[in-house]
Amino acid sequence: SKFVNDKWMIKNGYLNDVQEHKPWWWNIKVQKLNLSAPLILLPEVSCQKAIEILQEKGYDQAPVVAESGLILGMVTLSNTLTSVLAGNAEFSDPVTKVTYDQFSKIGLEDSLGKLSCILENDHFAIVVHEQMQFSGNGSSFMKQMVFGVVTATDLLTFVSRNDKK
Repeated sequence: SKFVNDKWMIKNGYLNDVQEHKPWWWNIKVQKLNLSAPLILLPEVSCQKAIEILQEKGYDQAPVVAESGLILGMVTLSNTLTSVLAGNAEFSDPVTKVTYDQFSKIGLEDSLGKLSCILENDHFAIVVHEQMQFSGNGSSFMKQMVFGVVTATDLLTFVSRNDKK
């Protein structure tokens, strides 16, 4: 029944939003949020080190990205601590053992309306930017770069600071 769910269709890029009474911010691009660069963890970082890094830098979450640039998921401080304390992971385990591998991505050129639809069901979205890369033999490929992590708080802060009422 996903194909008859407009919000799912919009979130996954199959349908442009047809909401009749859009708020003033609905069509503004995600890039206008002025997100700060994210803290990124490599998959071999241990759970212990991830906890230390997140606490030291003041982050609740961070994307886990392979050296190749492949986005593996998101690690959160609370899930890591909960998993270790429950015995489902050890402090010495790689952070990939506690990584959320189901996450939504959104592009810099996507609208805040699309972001709003994503954030109705997800706690965050990973903001990505497509970049063309060339190898030594001249072949090219598109690579997704993590540009930021956006939450409902980021969207709410933008809307309240720029309210057009």
